[in-house]
Parts: sequence; structure tokens; C-alpha cells
Amino acid sequence: MIQFKTGADITPYHLSVSKKINRDKYLGSEMVKSKFAQTSSPLKHFGKMKLMYAKSVNTNLENYSKLFIKNMVCSRCKIVVKIELEKMALHCMKVELGEVDILEKITIEQREQLRAVLLRSGLDLISDKKETLIEKIKSILIEMIHYSDELPKIKISYYLSEKLNYDYTYLSNIFSETVGMSIQQFIITHKIERVKELLAYEDLTLSEIAFKLNYSSTAHLSGQFKKITGMIPSHFKKMKYKGLIALDDV
Repeated sequence: MIQFKTGADITPYHLSVSKKINRDKYLGSEMVKSKFAQTSSPLKHFGKMKLMYAKSVNTNLENYSKLFIKNMVCSRCKIVVKIELEKMALHCMKVELGEVDILEKITIEQREQLRAVLLRSGLDLISDKKETLIEKIKSILIEMIHYSDELPKIKISYYLSEKLNYDYTYLSNIFSETVGMSIQQFIITHKIERVKELLAYEDLTLSEIAFKLNYSSTAHLSGQFKKITGMIPSHFKKMKYKGLIALDDV
């Protein structure tokens, strides 16, 4: 058990341990919460201010909220959400595509207020469990295709099942029913848009792009690209107007 000392016995090591515990408390670690509870008695010797801070951390943990947001597909969306939450004096712990953690317990009035301002930016709060799951699938795939250095080497079915802890058949069926296209079609559409971005803005060969996006060959990439866009990659690269589509509209 971690012991907190008092007076002259306190060392930089003990202070760093204390800071780490307080930090982990914000992250909601159950293990650290247990250790922290065990040290409640020694904490009273740590000073009134430290005790007040510990209590405030505990309060924040009890009031912690997780929000799911529809149509968050880029860094700009993250910035918009963070700014609007700050305007409402709500403190972000984490902002990811489609998901936000805040320290406070959000009220019904605050939720409606946030939803109203997010709608003006093309975003929306989600409360339905099925819709939340669909947005999680989309966010994971968009993050994987557009913002990762390389795609995972394992099958997408395994990747999604591992990330979401659901059977892939269930995920695939619910996605197709709700979105109107299969997960595979969604992936292909976004991969082609990513190919267009790389052709337009990166100095990469078609072979390098094919490798980066896990295509089996340049021929496979070119065939899929022509099927979606109506042209081969080399013709697209020569175009003055590239015709890139905003991720919100893909």
C-alpha cells in the first residue's frame, strides 16, 4: 500500500507519487481509486488543501460524462466541439472522433443547448444505442484510413470486433441496415478518397500508396479507383481541379 508521509519526511518521490495518483484519478482508474481510498487516513496529515483537492477529484469522477457525437470526421470537428464545451464551462478530458469525455455531469438543459450549437456545424449528439454503435464503427474506420500511418495488417472484421467487443456479423448487419451500404463499401469509398488525397498532396508513387493502404497490387488499386471515380489514378493526378470530397460528405 502507498503511504503518504508528513513534514520533513516528504520527498520529491512522494510528491510525484501523489501527483500520479491524482492524475490517474481523473482518468477513472478503478485500481488507483482503490489505492487512493486506502490512503485516506494518511492524507489528513498532508494538509487541508491536499484533502480538499482529493475530494474535488472524487466529485469530478462521480460527475463524469461521456458524449457520443454524430458526423465527427476530422480535426476541425474536434476543435469545434472543444470550443463549444469550453463556452459552456464544461471541461474536456478527452476528445476523439465521435466521442467526448467531460468532467462534469451534463444536465438535460446543457445537452439541448450543446445539441443546438453542434447542429449549426453539421454535428449532433447521439442518445440512441444503435446509432451510437454505428457512429463508433464509422469513427474507427475513418481514423484508421485517413489518420493512421498505416492500416492494420489483420482483417477488418477482427479489427472492428476487437475494438468494439461485438461479433462482426452483428456489426455488419446493423451497419448495412442503418447506413444503406456494407462496411466493406464504406471502407472502399474512404480508401479511394484517401488515395485521391495522397495523389493530390503527397509525393508518393502509386506503388507506395498501394502498400500504405494495404492493396494487394497497383493493378488492384487502379481497378478500384476507376470503378469509383471513372478514371485511372494517373489521369486524376494530372487534373487541375482534383474534385476531392469533404469527409463529411463521403
